[in-house]
Amino acid sequence: MGRNRSFDEAEVVALCAAAFRTNGYEGTSIDDLVQATGLHRGSLYKAFGSKRGVFLLCLQQARATDAATDETTDLLLVALLEVAPRDAEIRSLTFDLLGTSTPPRTAQSLGQRLIDRALEPTVTATPKESA
Repeated sequence: MGRNRSFDEAEVVALCAAAFRTNGYEGTSIDDLVQATGLHRGSLYKAFGSKRGVFLLCLQQARATDAATDETTDLLLVALLEVAPRDAEIRSLTFDLLGTSTPPRTAQSLGQRLIDRALEPTVTATPKESA
């Protein structure tokens, strides 16, 4: 018999969504998701199946909020730019998000968010101290 989950799935999905928003889909590795969530690699795979599985849940969670926040828009942009062109299910979710958000997301608002993101200061990691 398997062990019960000792984590809140919605919280883990939110942490993963933050990693995807920051690094993009292609730039986020399973190791990044492990680090962001504090879960073991095996637990992440068992719960979500794959990086794509986690990303799908991130989009579904964003759709459930039904609000066009910067965070959900950033996740939508990652999906549109990196994954939707080659993944029909993700493409369908992104167009659903585009059509149901409040306020509505338009080409102009998506473009403005891209510009805003480009102007945001980036946080650089501090180099690890040598031992």
